[in-house]
Amino acid sequence: MSVEAVLSRISEIRSQIDTLRGGSAAAASSSSSAAATSASSSAFADALATATGSTGTGTGTATTAAAAAAPTGSAPATSVDGGAGTLATGSGATGSDVVADAKKYLGVPYVFGGTTTAGMDCSGLVQTVFKDLGVTMPRVVPDQAKMGVEVGSLKDAQPGDLIVPKGEGHVVIYVGDGKVLHAPRPGKDVRIVDNWYSDADIATIRRIVPAQASATPAPTATTAASSATDLQTAALLSMMQSGSAA
Repeated sequence: MSVEAVLSRISEIRSQIDTLRGGSAAAASSSSSAAATSASSSAFADALATATGSTGTGTGTATTAAAAAAPTGSAPATSVDGGAGTLATGSGATGSDVVADAKKYLGVPYVFGGTTTAGMDCSGLVQTVFKDLGVTMPRVVPDQAKMGVEVGSLKDAQPGDLIVPKGEGHVVIYVGDGKVLHAPRPGKDVRIVDNWYSDADIATIRRIVPAQASATPAPTATTAASSATDLQTAALLSMMQSGSAA
């Protein structure tokens, strides 16, 4: 194939990419946008392979540009289940949400084994609050004490963290400012009180969901597609300039 033919083919591909870029902002769905990006990437790779005389396993400029345009792997799925050593980020709930939801149950009487507004115990309260927020938690304190990530001490505790005393016979929700929310014992109801535990009394402090929402939004499919197209355009321009010089 002559240099003129190669340059003509590259010009056609560039026009196709410009058209795709112009239409991506008005795409009806992420799936159609992803399909357009995939098509342009394939066409671009074909043009480069033709220009450099390489095959699908070739090296050099074509391989480098194709690798730069290749989409990255999908982000791992986030969990909505309480787990040991990890935060349950899938529901989007934060520690503040835990406290806000727990306050709905203030005044509910203590009932051993209970998990409803008719009555609940300490671990039943915890399980119910997280269930409200879309996070699955175990039922009893010893299992709840293994969930999430450990917080080093009371000074590092944030609203929504769980405080479990030694012996793992109780669990309370830290609400901030030195106060906790819990279901105390028979004859009492769900209430907020001053935290009476010291670090020496505590078996573990567990953070089940992030203390606060992430300040950095995740990159969108549109942004990723636009970046890939920009890389393709830059590579095409480079190829055109090299072909002209030849």
